Amino acid sequence: MADAAPSGDTNRRRVLLKISGEGFIHPGERGIAMDAVLHLAQQTFRAAQHGPQIAIVMGGGNILRGAQFTSGASCIHEATAHYMGMLATVMNGLALQDALESLGCDTRLMTAIRMDGVAEPYIRRRARRHLEKGRIVILAGGTGSPFVTTDTAAAQRALELDASILLKATRVDGVFSDDPEKNPHAVLYGELTYEEVQRQNLRVMDHEAITKCMEYDLPILVFNFRKAGNIENAVLGQRVGTLIHGKKNGQ
Repeated sequence: MADAAPSGDTNRRRVLLKISGEGFIHPGERGIAMDAVLHLAQQTFRAAQHGPQIAIVMGGGNILRGAQFTSGASCIHEATAHYMGMLATVMNGLALQDALESLGCDTRLMTAIRMDGVAEPYIRRRARRHLEKGRIVILAGGTGSPFVTTDTAAAQRALELDASILLKATRVDGVFSDDPEKNPHAVLYGELTYEEVQRQNLRVMDHEAITKCMEYDLPILVFNFRKAGNIENAVLGQRVGTLIHGKKNGQ
């Protein structure tokens, strides 16, 4: 299994950070709140100063979710709704790129759907080269295909780019036995296997994303991005949140 925290080698550590659309807004709001985006950028900037290579995939639910247009009363085809959601991730990517560059970060925004006026097309070898040059690579547009979640896109890109770990930034402290926002007695797990996540039907990422990570033994770290310093700690291999991997306790 890929080591979740390579010792003494952070300069070559490559991570894929998945940020939900909730990271771009204040709780309960919609749209884009630039102070929230700047908070994400500042944490990512501090992590980047230590040398790891960082690629970022983000959701677009703060702007719209394709599912909201898929009711029986909607005249919008479900595939069209998914493309609309992909475009929302590009808007988030543009905001995050400017926030990072305002702090002095060298970045590249790449999209799975070509839109040459605002971003580079996603090409795996080009993305890897940007990472090797120390640029933060922001990957928008999901996979470019409908019916695929941004969680699955994050797993796909992490595997394509040979990331050592997939970092899932969320609004809760990790993976719980139940929804902690509804059940105050929900238990926070420190460590899980892929099989335990699937067997208990824990709401971490969609099934396809978990299956991809399990098939290629890619560790997943689920943590709370709202806590100051957590993105930096997660990128640098500190144990925050819940680690999901192939075997527990080195067995």
